[in-house]
Amino acid sequence: MHARAVAAMTTAFLGVALLTPLSHARAVQSGDDDGPAVIAHRGASGYAPENTLAAVDKAAELGFRWVENDVQRTRDGELVVLHDDNLRRTTDVEEVFPDRSPWKVKDFTAAEIARLDAGSWFGSRYAGARVPTLEQYLERVEHNHQKLLLELKNPHLYPGIEQQTLKVLANEGWLDRWHVADRLVVQSFSADSVRTVHELKPAVTTGVLGTPPVSDLPEYAEFADQINPSHGSLSMSYVSSVHAFTGPHGRPMEVFAWTVDDADTARRVAGYDVDGVISNRPDVVREAMDEDTDDAGGADGSRGGFTVGR
Repeated sequence: MHARAVAAMTTAFLGVALLTPLSHARAVQSGDDDGPAVIAHRGASGYAPENTLAAVDKAAELGFRWVENDVQRTRDGELVVLHDDNLRRTTDVEEVFPDRSPWKVKDFTAAEIARLDAGSWFGSRYAGARVPTLEQYLERVEHNHQKLLLELKNPHLYPGIEQQTLKVLANEGWLDRWHVADRLVVQSFSADSVRTVHELKPAVTTGVLGTPPVSDLPEYAEFADQINPSHGSLSMSYVSSVHAFTGPHGRPMEVFAWTVDDADTARRVAGYDVDGVISNRPDVVREAMDEDTDDAGGADGSRGGFTVGR
């Protein structure tokens, strides 16, 4: 615990300096200092198997400071990073455990899940990749000096997952003031789950996934810093409506749009003045927004850059 806390403090002061000149330049372009943040969805999942350490590393290689992941819980209470509530789509669970249908995450122990190949489905070069535990994932994100948008997946299946996730984050040094200031956001489709996180740890930046009616935004502003909708549900007026409310940390509420993988959509949602864009192909989004800025002769009309957690 103490060693991790010291490491976290060191990273907070030295993290940017430890980036290579190229990756630092790309990080700036990715939204930390100008325009919307670009968040690598489940890691750079267009180029590596989603929610694996390889996808985190690919995002870092491309120069992206923000990665998004999904958290679920095993039968014996371990938190693992996986999008689906079953293991079929992204592992070889049907081959390893053919008699365990329907292969739900909650029906397998962490040791059993650790045996599964979570990379071959994406390509032979990733054969043998594993489903990481939340601890393993946090360690890799920390090692890469990245930031984390963490989604509590299916919290109704895992009572108490909010408190358990916060405990893991604390044990790994992610709830100190340097991390909660601008390196961590916890989000969920469940507003109740987000409210619970806020009540348990008010310092943590939180987001609600979806597009709630504008009439409900005053209630959400009590416990959520962000409203994070599908890009197809967005309009400029909706984004403006969200920005008009002040979240629980005294800042205008923000909007992260998902999941944007093509240049035209990236330019469209950036034009709505969103604060972040979540993408499987973050390099495509970054390039499109950079081109749009160059064509416009500057970033006029932006909100002055990404400010979450500051």
